Amino acid sequence: MYGINQRCVYISFHFFVLWCHAQQYVRTQGAVTDQLSRRQVRVYQLYSRTSGKHVQIPGRRVSATAEDGNLFARLFVETDTFGSRVRIRGAESGRYLCMNRKGKLVGKPNGRSRDCIFTEIVLENNYTAFQNAKYDGWYVAFTRKGRPIKASRTRENQREVHFIKRLHTGPPPFPNTDQSKHFEFIRFPATRRAKRNRKSPPISS
Repeated sequence: MYGINQRCVYISFHFFVLWCHAQQYVRTQGAVTDQLSRRQVRVYQLYSRTSGKHVQIPGRRVSATAEDGNLFARLFVETDTFGSRVRIRGAESGRYLCMNRKGKLVGKPNGRSRDCIFTEIVLENNYTAFQNAKYDGWYVAFTRKGRPIKASRTRENQREVHFIKRLHTGPPPFPNTDQSKHFEFIRFPATRRAKRNRKSPPISS
């Protein structure tokens, strides 16, 4: 009788462990699904109102001197929630737009920290401003020459913090995607044998 009770306890314990693992799996999968459903990635350029060029993140240095369609001006704007908080990553370099404690814009390989998160603000004049999530009141801004401005000197109503989101018009990412070109035949010069066969008279029966 004692052996039967011990076996029942052993089986019940195993069922309990399996139930705990199943619950943990459900919670984990639900969290991953929610995260994927909320994550959104947009691709565009940021046109600076003051420099007249586009923001680029080629490496650690950040500037607003890129021409329209430049590879380094192509940006991935990642949103983890339905809110307006975004991470801006250079499509070519893979570096994130971040702001250090001195208010300087830099490109970092990892964008998980709060200094790499910005609040996207649509202004009344239809321009867009980006305020840092860690340093309240500090905005992304550039001079007329496309150089970053110290964020502690920026305000929302300044022209230097105003941007326009534009589609990237660079070359296609893959070759052979240009469907506008027609198929062209290649003309080879006639060989001696072809000329001889062309001039030979027909055989009479």
